[in-house]
Amino acid sequence: MRVIEFKCPNCGSGMIFDSKSGTLACPGCGRTDQIETLPEPLEERAAAATERESDYHCTSCGGVIEADEVTTATVCSFCGAAVVLGDRLRGSLKPALVIPFRIGKEEAVAAFKKWCRNGRLTPAGFMTADRIKSISGVYVPFWLYDLDNRIEVQAHATKVRTYTRGDYQITETEHYEVYRKIRLDYERVPIDAAEKMSDKLMDRLEPYPYEQLKDFRSPYLAGFHADKYSYTDEELVPRVKEKIEPYIDSYIQSTVGGYTSVQFTSKQVNTAVQHAHYALLPVWVVQYDYDKLEHTFAMNGQTGKVVGKPPISAMKVAAWFGSIAGVSFLLLKTVSWMMGGGFW
Repeated sequence: MRVIEFKCPNCGSGMIFDSKSGTLACPGCGRTDQIETLPEPLEERAAAATERESDYHCTSCGGVIEADEVTTATVCSFCGAAVVLGDRLRGSLKPALVIPFRIGKEEAVAAFKKWCRNGRLTPAGFMTADRIKSISGVYVPFWLYDLDNRIEVQAHATKVRTYTRGDYQITETEHYEVYRKIRLDYERVPIDAAEKMSDKLMDRLEPYPYEQLKDFRSPYLAGFHADKYSYTDEELVPRVKEKIEPYIDSYIQSTVGGYTSVQFTSKQVNTAVQHAHYALLPVWVVQYDYDKLEHTFAMNGQTGKVVGKPPISAMKVAAWFGSIAGVSFLLLKTVSWMMGGGFW
């Protein structure tokens, strides 16, 4: 089985995942099925395939499905049927976990328009939010890392005390050699594994509600787009180490409080990957046209958090700085009048 469609047993219509009810739903007759109780078609024995990898055909209309090399779920461009490319979700390519979409398309559009209107420094024309070119629900591949960190640090620290005795001001400095041996464990640190997605955008979409993680089942993809990973978990280990570095440094700093100064002389961090979970996380990708340019925004499909870089109005920025300068000048005049008794 290469192309999977979820047909309604009642009316034969294509079923899709409904984000509100969390079920596989039929838009034709209204039937809903709990996904956890459905047989997993990916577990069925695949039919022998003699066609080329790129030749996927819709089982509803027979049209060729447009899909790049990483696509695992999409919709038929001819009839709109929701399809899953089953052979791209087998073996090591099968995700272990998924966070299903909670926010539907209409709700995502409304939330994005609200977010646009909140932009204080964006151009007025942008805030009308009527230039949405496209909005796509995409399951983005992530690796969720469980990390064990063994840390040893050495530092030279001082405590300085200054006091007065008679006519003298005395400063005492005590010196300490500090040693810390620390173990830090991090669970499910997310790193997106899709080459086509911006790492910065995906990082800013966090956090995801991990309590919503479910064992992967292909019906969650029905009606949405999904990609397989572009990078293996081993290839992204350097990036996950870089991601946790500031958190490790912050924790180390918290263990050497109480000193006047601390100068680290040695720091060793040994990070071991205990496990890397392959997961799909929900993202609404918004393409927005404004001033002859296309802007890309992303929305967390569970929490509704929107990230992206909107255009900035030069006039609004100038007015904002002007208002700040005016307030500062008013405060200066008020303070001077209070101090001098008659600045006016």
